[in-house]
Amino acid sequence: MASVAEGDQSDSGSAQRSEVVEQTKDTIEELRKEIERLKTRLEEERKKLNDINFASAAQRLDHLGNLNIKQRRILKGHQGKVLCSDWSLDKRHIVSSSQDGKMIIWDAFTTNKEHAISMPTTWVMACAYAPSGSMVACGGLDNKITVYPLSLEEDVQTKKKHVGTHTSYMSCCLFPGTDQQVSRPARKARSGDSTCALWDVECATLIQSFHGHGGDVMSIDLSPSETGNTFVSAVRMQCLIIQLLKHSAFATSQGCDRQALIWDLRNGQCVQSFEGHDSDINSVKYYPSGDAIATGSDDSTCRLYDLRADREVAVYSRQSIIFGVNSVDFSVSGRVLFAGYNDYTVNVWDTLKCNRLCILYGHENRVTCLKVSPDGTALSTGSWDFTLRIWA
Repeated sequence: MASVAEGDQSDSGSAQRSEVVEQTKDTIEELRKEIERLKTRLEEERKKLNDINFASAAQRLDHLGNLNIKQRRILKGHQGKVLCSDWSLDKRHIVSSSQDGKMIIWDAFTTNKEHAISMPTTWVMACAYAPSGSMVACGGLDNKITVYPLSLEEDVQTKKKHVGTHTSYMSCCLFPGTDQQVSRPARKARSGDSTCALWDVECATLIQSFHGHGGDVMSIDLSPSETGNTFVSAVRMQCLIIQLLKHSAFATSQGCDRQALIWDLRNGQCVQSFEGHDSDINSVKYYPSGDAIATGSDDSTCRLYDLRADREVAVYSRQSIIFGVNSVDFSVSGRVLFAGYNDYTVNVWDTLKCNRLCILYGHENRVTCLKVSPDGTALSTGSWDFTLRIWA
């Protein structure tokens, strides 16, 4: 009798489990249908915002003439791959970081090194100039963001200050319009969940943290708008972009769903998303007006997303281009888009007509970073060939 009772209980338990499984399947199917309905509604709303044909409008514009961009300086001094660089607002100085564990402050006019700062780790992956030009921030595999006040009279090593620490490496950083704050993204080593954070430099305290990325956040950019309060970040290993509202927002380009997400820095909520790339997004950059963002990806394309139309409006690619894009930046007017590739070149694109204007040759390994100077008269590029080059 006992065995019969146990058999009945077992059959009952199996039936209950089967019922739960069926209910779960029904719930998942209902959720999938709801997702499709929401996607359809979103596309309908986007079409309403698409009140102009970007391609036809660009056809009415005159073609740009030949761009006589030439290599003017070579900055030599790093003993490892150059991973990041940034211009000072004085339009003369550049900070660069490298796999050799050094951060160097350069005079771009004379090619002299004004400071060579040793870090406690190799692979210094991030560096940024403060708006005042009186300090720089950097970080990398030491998981820390460190600020160095710059002075020719004192040893900058003695004045360094650790602002924040993360559970894994720091991939990039910037000062959001003030010397008192610094933003940086990083990756949690075990969970794979990427985060971005805003730190108070003076107090070394965390102001805001953003969670939800599906991969390593590799690039961030501050909105140029005076009232935008946003910054954009690029996530690698899936394609996600996050943007927030200036000093109170940012964007990332990486996520398992290959999306670009827009986040409000003030409340940490995602407010906008974009799709389009087929591989990792390595770099993001705001259009000078702050109304659009450009992305560069391992799928060999650059793309332009209009924030007001809430959609992709342009793709920069050619059949002959098969190498990934590591870095992008705009000219001051926004008419020209510069992109650094793994094939050692910089491709120069007409932002509006989407045609390639020219190719810059000179580096002997992949171009990892590029920056247009604040006045737009020069372009700096960094490479795995251990050098930085100045083009004008």
